[in-house]
Amino acid sequence: METIPYFPGCTCKADALPFEVSAKAVMRELDIEMREWERWTCCGTVYSMTTDDLIHQLGPARNLIRVQEEGSDRVVTICSMCYSTLKLSAMMFDADEEKLQKLNDFLYDEVDYEGGIRVMHILELLRDDVGFEAVKERVVRPLEGLRVAPYYGCTLVRPTEAGIDDREEPRVMHDLLEALGAEVVDSPFKVECCGSYETVDRPEMVAEKCHRILSDAIKRGADLVVTSCPLCEFNLDDRQDVISSIAPRFPGIPVLYFTSLMAIAFDLPEEEWGLESATVDPLPVLQEKVLAPKDEGGG
Repeated sequence: METIPYFPGCTCKADALPFEVSAKAVMRELDIEMREWERWTCCGTVYSMTTDDLIHQLGPARNLIRVQEEGSDRVVTICSMCYSTLKLSAMMFDADEEKLQKLNDFLYDEVDYEGGIRVMHILELLRDDVGFEAVKERVVRPLEGLRVAPYYGCTLVRPTEAGIDDREEPRVMHDLLEALGAEVVDSPFKVECCGSYETVDRPEMVAEKCHRILSDAIKRGADLVVTSCPLCEFNLDDRQDVISSIAPRFPGIPVLYFTSLMAIAFDLPEEEWGLESATVDPLPVLQEKVLAPKDEGGG
């Protein structure tokens, strides 16, 4: 089994823990062990766009140093925002020797970061290393009949230089879902911002944006929505109570992490599906479309 250093980030040890549980489980089934190291720290969550703001690169730098100490040249993360922060920081260190030297001088009690660490999102790992054909071969319970709308959000595909796919028409989750046997429901809102941290003090504004995103998926016949970002999951799922307050006819729709559908398709134990974080219960539609015994015919 191949082992790859894994950066969990903060939220995947708290509210988004089910995401981590399902992600680790499905990757083990694909012969990859995502191993976190003991001394990881918060990445800073959002990459600083200020060109002279090196202090905000300390969090990413320390984690990249830890990967270097692991003897690896790459690290995988499952949170889209953690991915973006670490990826952009790693790219900056690789491109600017002067800034890298300043940072190493400041972190005098650490070994020097030498650069060259590849930051990967788990979707990249599945596409580029495992391959979707290998994923398809592992499927025991195909998601036939389940209509799924993938939601990418911002930080998986933007900015372009750090994105894992086309920023307007990404395919990676589409292709993964098709490998699982699901019917993909495409939406022009798949890369629309969910509102991000505006949810803290402007929940109604975020609810309006998410209402538009989710309503389009419902209109197109989706049974549920999948994402890979804990903040997107919160805004799209948990904020549905606010959506209902401003749009009483909104019917609601389950929002899951894509790894949950992988765990179900792989027929893993239910405790590894990672459905606990879902506010809108996905089990009714899953029972109807996937989990119910298939009619073998013959009367």
